[in-house]
Amino acid sequence: MVNLTIDGQLFSVDNDKTILDVCRENNIDIPTLCHDESLKPFGGCRLCVVEVEGRRNLMASCSVKVEEGMVIKTRTDKVINARKTVLDLMISNHPMDCLTCDKVGDCGLQNYCYEYDVIATHKGERKQYPIEALNPVMIRDQSKCILCGKCVRVCEEVQVTHAIDFMGRGFNSKIGAGFDMPLDDKNCRLCGQCISMCPTGAILNKDLVGYRPWEIKKVKTTCPFCGVGCNFDLNVARGKVVGVTPNEDSVVNGKSLCVKGRSHTDFIYSEDRIKTPLIKKNGEFVEATWDEALSTIADNFNRIKKDHGADAFAGLSSARTCNEDNFVFQKFMRVALGTNNVDHCART
Repeated sequence: MVNLTIDGQLFSVDNDKTILDVCRENNIDIPTLCHDESLKPFGGCRLCVVEVEGRRNLMASCSVKVEEGMVIKTRTDKVINARKTVLDLMISNHPMDCLTCDKVGDCGLQNYCYEYDVIATHKGERKQYPIEALNPVMIRDQSKCILCGKCVRVCEEVQVTHAIDFMGRGFNSKIGAGFDMPLDDKNCRLCGQCISMCPTGAILNKDLVGYRPWEIKKVKTTCPFCGVGCNFDLNVARGKVVGVTPNEDSVVNGKSLCVKGRSHTDFIYSEDRIKTPLIKKNGEFVEATWDEALSTIADNFNRIKKDHGADAFAGLSSARTCNEDNFVFQKFMRVALGTNNVDHCART
């Protein structure tokens, strides 16, 4: 443990923590655009700078470990002016289409500029990259990229795919795949981890394009695509489910989602989806009521059990249902039908 002072308050903390860790644990606000708890410290955006007595330069709080006797100041004029300068430099090279940007209201850069009262005073050269929207999952607009590196790092450290990295030098630096090829299923898993990390409109979820953040109601639920049990937020707008976003409070998966979990909601409104029970009559399937369908199943089960015995039945349950449903299924097979011929698809 080490003792240090932050904005006049004395703290005793573990010596393996960073200044940013301690500040956030104690509700001391520090702005960041490149930091995330699930990623290694990067120190790229320089918004998290603080003043440390005895140090000549401002320190990036996300990458500096605490030391015994540190005296840290997070809101001095020097610190605030440095943050304003960084924001001013970022926004002066950024497209000013906030009114039509799908990230408006949920953009880290926009929110911090509002908080620190920053309006671009320097009109610098702006990047003009073509919008990339060839894959079915995301839209990439590198003109809005602030090079925070969060997409690169989550792809490398969490997803372990290494699909993208920094390219170029200086003002012409950007994020891209190998040989500057567009992202598709040949060089990317299209998991969408980078979508969740991006603080600006540089990477957008195609499912959510056209919906303002304040239109969307988030409903926490469990993904139905495998037995892992990932939680996420269903995004509901204008009376329908429009997409999925990760829920940071999810115990199993945190912010991580696979491509199925993130992009599966289109099946809800598929024209091919069967919405009513079907019973085969005269060689063709016809729609039926639930009562009619369940009665038909029960009658046939009783007939088969009477004519051929309980072991004529076999049941295969699904990893896409919860443990409770699978328990009830095996109980039904063993008790109601009287057979132990029951298995689970995940075992294969």
